[in-house]
Parts: sequence; C-alpha cells; structure tokens
Amino acid sequence: MKCAEKVNKGLHNVAVKAAIPHTLPVMAGYLFLGASYGILMSTRGFSFIYPMITSTFVFAGSLEFALAGILIGAFNPIEALLLSLMVNARHIFYGISMLDKYRGLGKKKLYLIYALTDETFSVNYSAEIPEGVDRGLFYFYTSLFDHLYWVVGATVGGIFGSLLPVGIRGFDFAMTAMFAVILLEQILSSRKNIPSVIIGVSLSLFALVIFGSDGFIIPSMLLMLLALAVFRRPIEHAEKGEGDV
Repeated sequence: MKCAEKVNKGLHNVAVKAAIPHTLPVMAGYLFLGASYGILMSTRGFSFIYPMITSTFVFAGSLEFALAGILIGAFNPIEALLLSLMVNARHIFYGISMLDKYRGLGKKKLYLIYALTDETFSVNYSAEIPEGVDRGLFYFYTSLFDHLYWVVGATVGGIFGSLLPVGIRGFDFAMTAMFAVILLEQILSSRKNIPSVIIGVSLSLFALVIFGSDGFIIPSMLLMLLALAVFRRPIEHAEKGEGDV
C-alpha cells in the first residue's frame, strides 16, 4: 500500500512540475482580467464573495463580465440562458477537438470538460507532454491551475475594489475594452479571419440599428450563426485563399 501511495504521489508531483510552466502565460492574463472582473463587481455593489463564487462555479470569463450587468438588471431568465448559450457556443467546437485527448481519462474527464476555457484549450491541445508524465494528470493540473488563477484574481479584485472610492466612473467600460482588444488581436494575428470578422461586425451593426443597444446582442449572435452556417464553404474558401498569399 505504501509503495503504491508513493508511486501515485510521484506521478502527481511529476505532472505538477510539467504543467506549471505551460500555465504561467495564462496566469499573467487571468490574474489581471480576474481582478478587473472582481473590481467591476465591486463597483456594482457586490461583496467580494460574489466574484469569488461565480469565478469558482461559473468559470466563464466573458459570461462573468456580462453577469455583472445581468444580476442588477430586470429578471429575465430566458434572455440570460440564451446569452449564456451564445457566448459559450464556441466550447462545442473545443469539446469536439478534445475528444481524442480526453478519451479514457475516467472521472477526471468531468472536471476537464467543466474547466475547458479558451486558454486551457490552447494549452492542452497544443502541449507536448513530456515522456513519463501521466497524460490525464497533466491535463488535470493545467486545468486546475488556470482555474485557481482566475478565482484568485477575481477574489483579490473584489477585495481591492471594496477599498476603492465609492462611485468609480467608467469602470463598466472594462468589458467593452477587453472585447475590443481581443477582436483587434484576432484580426492582427491572422488575415485569414477577415471574412468572418466582416460578417460579424456588419451583422452586429445591422442588429444594433434594428433592435437598439438594449436588445441587439442575441439577435446579432443568431444572425452570425446563421450566416456562418449558410456561407461556411465560401468563407472557408476565401480564408484559405488569403492564407496562401
């Protein structure tokens, strides 16, 4: 028994040492963005307990920023549900991509599915696992560390935000700025995304004009999904053509 315990402990230690370096870039981003989320929740009148709980159990960055507004708005569970589905719909494709990598991992797979964020997907999908490191434990610890970084950032931000002067103006713009920066990074990093970007921006502006600033998000997302589904082949052809230039 003791021998088996030592072997098991050794496997975990090796997996932790292998996983930590892969998560350090994620830590830098998650601590900062998580703190921004915690401060935003504080400016909305919430105790640090709220960002700590939501970051632990919701663990969906973009949705958590949106949640700051949903919680103080009119009670509309249908709109909240649809918004959650639209914002996180991309995880369907992440899940499909990870089917082979997460196959046969037993109970660990449940947590791996829950903790699959954009950044964790990037790490676990592309990482070359060193020889002698248990595959399931490596995926588990990269996911766990990323999760902890976000929780710590959100909690610290919530505590720090409660110490700031009441009525800070302009901090609500943090979410808008974050999405703008992410969009610009995606555009600059790859010209192949230009057709999809044009569709997304055009349909968002169209929905904004038709439905107004309070109700354009869900219609715009539905229009984008429909457009990308209908014109998938031409878009893929155009993107491949641009990528060969």
